Amino acid sequence: MVIADSHCHVSPHWYEPVESLLFQMDRNGVEHAVLIQMQSQFDNSYQQECIQRFPGRFASVVIVDTDRTDALDELERLAGEGASGVRLKPSTRSPGEDPLAIWRAAERLGLPVSCIGSSSDFASNEFAEIVRTVPGISIVVEHLGSDAGPADVDPSEDQTQRGAFQLARFSNVYMKVPGLGEFCDRALPVSQPFPFVRPIPQLLRIAYDAFGAGRLMWGSDYPPVSYREGYTNALRITIEEFSFATEGERDLIFGGVARSVFAIRG
Repeated sequence: MVIADSHCHVSPHWYEPVESLLFQMDRNGVEHAVLIQMQSQFDNSYQQECIQRFPGRFASVVIVDTDRTDALDELERLAGEGASGVRLKPSTRSPGEDPLAIWRAAERLGLPVSCIGSSSDFASNEFAEIVRTVPGISIVVEHLGSDAGPADVDPSEDQTQRGAFQLARFSNVYMKVPGLGEFCDRALPVSQPFPFVRPIPQLLRIAYDAFGAGRLMWGSDYPPVSYREGYTNALRITIEEFSFATEGERDLIFGGVARSVFAIRG
């Protein structure tokens, strides 16, 4: 299995530098990772530097300030420098006559969109209309279609979050599968093997049934994962939870799909 992590953050100023991520990747047999720019950070130079310093290991998903009139030019520049995608919200709109200009630019440039938002954002008719308008974009829904973090109710029973899974009806929509710590509470006192409160919400199976293995991709959410279950557990336990899938399907979920959507540079 060639493992690719579809959701990591790196920075010399906040969280951790890329060398810390590489340590976790090498320790856990992860060959590739997609660097996802942090929200409201419009300086993508560090991520672009990383794909040059470590060829063949990373893809860079950038963010541009879509309120600026030169946002389309900036996105085109970054694509020319090797960016493999752009991060947008379901609510992202461009100024001027065409509110979907940034989405159309991503489609024209062949840049997949990594999309962060709430369950209600993803389940909305407005977002479905965006998906219909730009069928040439691969749109990747982050965090199983919700805000990252354990919920007060079983997310498997959350009808708003379940609504986000209805996006599977669009063939160009994919979904990121995180470690279980993103939606499960840690059982206390802690014991071995690493426990979560039981029963575990069946979100992974629901995602699999909706999208199939060919449109799911694992993403650790490093380094925030470090204060949840940790990188190793986020990979190991999630692989275990997909024991119902075939070996070939796990190869897709834990690497193949991410590599097919986000070009690894180098």
